[in-house]
Amino acid sequence: QVQLVESGGGLVQPGGSLRLSCTASGTIFSINAMGWYRQASGKQRELVAGISSGGSTNYADSVKGRFTISRDNAKKTVYLQMNSLKPEDTAVYYCNADIRAYGSRYDLNYWGQGTQVTVSS
Repeated sequence: QVQLVESGGGLVQPGGSLRLSCTASGTIFSINAMGWYRQASGKQRELVAGISSGGSTNYADSVKGRFTISRDNAKKTVYLQMNSLKPEDTAVYYCNADIRAYGSRYDLNYWGQGTQVTVSS
């Protein structure tokens, strides 16, 4: 059984910073693309940032220059460093990854349970 577990959300004032972490566990052979999505109340889930197995990154225009995605392959963990947070960044943040389990011929896509980020004074 493969799982993604997020941590690091919370309440922060505008202009503040938070760091989200997401760790994969289970019978994992390899982890390919990883990413962070968010879903604000009443809105569709959207991609925030993604990172390939080789370290190439991409970001939503709304977070470029403020957020940084990174990964530690040895720890099976992806991070999202969020700086200069704005109230419009308030959302549930979800980790996502393409993972191949031992014995499987294919990657499957997995989601974490989500962590709430609230930016408010």
